[in-house]
Amino acid sequence: MATIAVYSLKGGVGKTSLAVNLAHAATICRRRTLLWDLDPQAASTWLLGGDSPAADPAEAVFARSVTPDRLIRPTAIDGLDLLPADASLRRLDSFFGVLGKRKRLLRLLNELSDRYDRIILDCPPGLTETSEQVARAATLIVAPVIPSPLARRALDDVVTHFANAPGRHAPILPVFSMVDRRRALHLATIEAAPDWPRIPMASAVEAMTLHRAPVALFAPTSVAAQAFAGIWTGIERRLAETT
Repeated sequence: MATIAVYSLKGGVGKTSLAVNLAHAATICRRRTLLWDLDPQAASTWLLGGDSPAADPAEAVFARSVTPDRLIRPTAIDGLDLLPADASLRRLDSFFGVLGKRKRLLRLLNELSDRYDRIILDCPPGLTETSEQVARAATLIVAPVIPSPLARRALDDVVTHFANAPGRHAPILPVFSMVDRRRALHLATIEAAPDWPRIPMASAVEAMTLHRAPVALFAPTSVAAQAFAGIWTGIERRLAETT
C-alpha cells in the first residue's frame, strides 16, 4: 500500500481537484483506493457525494473513539472509497499537540494497508502538526504549485522545512497547477522547471463543481483529463522504482 498526500502550504492552488482526479486515476489502474479527506473544508468529501452527516465526527478516528471502517463509505466510482472530513478537523492540530503521538496518522494508515492499494490524502494547507504527521506517514507528497515566483518560494520553504525536520519525511513531487500559457509569468516559471508535470487552467476542472465528479468521467478527452492521467502514470512509475 502506498500513501499519496496532496499538500500545499497555500490554499487555492487546485489541491482538492488534484486529489480527486488522482484518486479516480488510481481506480482506472485497478488499485483499491481510499480518498481520506483531512481538510475541514471537506471539499473532496462534497465532490464525491459524501457530504451527508456521519454517525461520528471525523476527529473521532484520531482519538481512537471509532475505527476508520466506521466512517469509510463507498462512492459512486467503482473501487474508490471515501473517509470524509467535517468541521471537527479544525481542532486536529491542537489535538495532535495534546496527544503527543507523532505517528498517529501513520499507524492508522498501516491499519488500512490490507484493504487498499493506494490511499490519497487531501491535506489542509499550512505548516502545522497535521502536515508534520502527513510528511512522516506518506509515501510521496504531491505539491500543486501555481506557476509564479511567490508560489515557488512557498514550495522552497516547505522543502527546506521538511529537510531540516527530524526523522524521515516523504519525498515531494511538485506539480504546476492552473497553468495559463497566455500569461508571460506562467510561461517563464514553467520554462525554469520543464520537468515538472503541469495541469492547465481549464473549464473542465472548474466544471467538477457542477458534475461533482472527476474530470475523466464527464470530459474524458479533455486536456485536463489527460494531464491528470499522465501525472498518475508518473506516480505509479515512481512507486514501482522505489519498491
